[in-house]
Amino acid sequence: MAEFTMELNDDQKQVRDWIHGFAADVIRPAAAEWDEREETPWPVIQEAAKVGIYSLDFYAQQFFDPTGLGIPMAMEELFWGDAGIALSIVGTGLAAIGVVANGTEEQIGTWIPQMYGTPDDVKVAAFCSSEPDAGSDVGSMRTRAVYDQAKDEWVLNGTKTWATNGGIANVHIVVAVVDPELGTKGHASFIVPPNTPGLSQGQKFKKHGIRASHTAEVVLEDVRIPGSCLLGGKDKLDERLARARERARAGGGERVKNAAMATFEASRPAVGAMAVGTARAAYEVALDYAKTRTQFGRPIIDNQGVAFQLADMRTQIDAARLLVWRASWMAVAGKPFTSAEGSMSKLFASEMAKKVTAQAVQILGGNGFTREYPVERMHRDSAIYTIFEGTSEIQRLVIARTLSEMPIR
Repeated sequence: MAEFTMELNDDQKQVRDWIHGFAADVIRPAAAEWDEREETPWPVIQEAAKVGIYSLDFYAQQFFDPTGLGIPMAMEELFWGDAGIALSIVGTGLAAIGVVANGTEEQIGTWIPQMYGTPDDVKVAAFCSSEPDAGSDVGSMRTRAVYDQAKDEWVLNGTKTWATNGGIANVHIVVAVVDPELGTKGHASFIVPPNTPGLSQGQKFKKHGIRASHTAEVVLEDVRIPGSCLLGGKDKLDERLARARERARAGGGERVKNAAMATFEASRPAVGAMAVGTARAAYEVALDYAKTRTQFGRPIIDNQGVAFQLADMRTQIDAARLLVWRASWMAVAGKPFTSAEGSMSKLFASEMAKKVTAQAVQILGGNGFTREYPVERMHRDSAIYTIFEGTSEIQRLVIARTLSEMPIR
């Protein structure tokens, strides 16, 4: 187990600089165009695939960094470039991680390559969990998966929403209810192969921010998939459901729920790192502007009102990064989040990003309110961090429950 440190080693610095260079040279110049077009930036994804950033190997290398800093470092640099394009690049990773975490070796080997495609023919994947009536409340999920034993097929029906790459993906990973009586313990994940009849794209959302990232509903109407597309296999599912039923009878359901919550906790620092990247980008624009913009015969950074804002912005960015890196290290080191440190990092970083990008707009004044300067886009993009992967309100609830050891409602 690596000791916690804020100092990157030489290999990590090299990777960081490589990603930063791609973000500066490829992502940033394309950011405004794809934000206006509100379309998936396929050419940028293809460039990322050619250099090796858009690949499972890249994310696996960062994920298995023994210090835990690989993923947050990569996320910060990519989202420093642009949040919408970066989410288009990393969005497939959500589905890929779902397969790697829950799938068999055969499923991993079969489906992961189809999620990414090749540098000459890039593909994307979608992870479909949220529903119109089941966002933060995953226990209200209605999408059903029913097993047809005679044909060894699963039949899926329901509607998913807020799916990154939903409908345009080559492979969809769908979370569905297999046993409604078990609540969240009765859920399972399924692979929906390319061109499966019954799966269609519903509404494509026109969003306030991250507009280069495709977000849409996914409609499932009698979608039949082979039994082999149940992640982990049916034997494993049957064993898990049997254990859940036994625990429910023994009154141990709450303990199981807390164990599942700990799993979600471990993924939240990555979102915090995205927020840090966007906030850092806005801060740097504001700092450069304050140094060069003159009013009343001097740079506006000479005015205490502006200088103090920049001081606060930098302090909050560094504080957020520290929380994110601490939680990331704890997760890889196997240390329990006894104070919901994962949620803490996501909560603080996401709220910080909204505040810092708003301050950047204010420092640029009228210019900051126009699309001629990137802080306007960064401010719009920052709003998503307090919403996805659990809203700020949900993060506070998780933290409060953890600290009080009580079921706060």
